[in-house]
Amino acid sequence: MFTGIVQGTAEVVAIEEKKQFRTHTLRLPPERLEGLEPGASVAHNGCCLTVTAIDGERVSFDLMQETLRVTNLGLLQPGDRVNIERAARFGDEIGGHAMSGHILCMAPITRIIRSENNCQVWFQLPAAYARYLFTKGYIGIDGISLTIGEVDGCDFCVNLIPETLERTNLGFRQEQELVNIEIDPQTQAIVDTVERVLADRNTKQA
Repeated sequence: MFTGIVQGTAEVVAIEEKKQFRTHTLRLPPERLEGLEPGASVAHNGCCLTVTAIDGERVSFDLMQETLRVTNLGLLQPGDRVNIERAARFGDEIGGHAMSGHILCMAPITRIIRSENNCQVWFQLPAAYARYLFTKGYIGIDGISLTIGEVDGCDFCVNLIPETLERTNLGFRQEQELVNIEIDPQTQAIVDTVERVLADRNTKQA
């Protein structure tokens, strides 16, 4: 489990390509290496990956075909930076919201509105997932726990404070770039359950 409180960004320093498979290596800052072992979970742009090798500050992870297809990790190149968060431990403060590290889809950035000390960013979710969007609801964007500001059909926005821009890769994202989306699991469960109950009721009444 993750909290959506990104601990910083890490540089991709190497990528090894294989058929429908990829291994990429990050350079992690020293404070994120303490106690880290092969088999541990680290979120990259919100996607849960497993540590496969550690060589000093260089930490490697394997990405399967489905991960490369569904997330923006397949678009990475050496020199790019990803948001990172190590798995939460019992007793840790949950300052964001509970996140699974399972990416639902990607969404393009459609608009960035900057003003003094504020930044509003708009995204367009695939139509199939728009039913999960609610004003003031939680959403995970590249692993960042954020509150939805406004909703307009498939489009929604978040409002970012300077700390979020400084700590995460949203500070240097550009329009049309793709971000990873994780819908709040509770929201998804409630919407899916209500839809299923209503569908069953309509079937019985027909």
